[in-house]
Amino acid sequence: MPGYTVTIIDLIRHGEPVGGRKYRGQLDDPLSETGWRQMREAVGEHCPWQAIVSSPLLRCAAFAAELAARHGLPLQQDARLMEIGFGAWEGKTAAELLADDPQRLTNFWRDPLHHTPPGAETLHSFRERIIAGWQELLERYAGQHVLVVGHAGMMRMIIREVLEMPLDRMFRLQVGNAAISRIRIDGSGADALPQLVFHDGRL
Repeated sequence: MPGYTVTIIDLIRHGEPVGGRKYRGQLDDPLSETGWRQMREAVGEHCPWQAIVSSPLLRCAAFAAELAARHGLPLQQDARLMEIGFGAWEGKTAAELLADDPQRLTNFWRDPLHHTPPGAETLHSFRERIIAGWQELLERYAGQHVLVVGHAGMMRMIIREVLEMPLDRMFRLQVGNAAISRIRIDGSGADALPQLVFHDGRL
């Protein structure tokens, strides 16, 4: 039909950063050697994309720049796609947080709306900036196949929006290092139909 578009967005989480697993949030740690290998292996020689969009944090932006240069693709950074800010938890491991309060993490994962870490970005604020970036991305790249290099929280929030999940259930979505999820959007604007094609996989 006239004006009908199909947009495909692949979301990939960064690989392991230097320093291993921790509540990193917006700390700007680069990828470790393992992280680079994870991302390169996840993508391989595939290049179905017409553009790449990335979080500006190093663990995303460095790989996005390498991939864009290798395939001659346009690259855009969008600060709205950064990970959620964890406030006082940033840089802490789960063990360090549990040492003070054994229920702290359980409370957060089960009810993040009412157990926001001290000084952290609220889920409502996080949703507002991520979805603003997502909606602009869909408008700008309508009809194209785009790779978005970002974070677990970013991917959870976008997938939650697509599936119309309650905001406080987003952490029920598992997202591994260098995992890829694909979203297909049929049509555009208010009448668009988004669908999750696959999640937490590989190409």
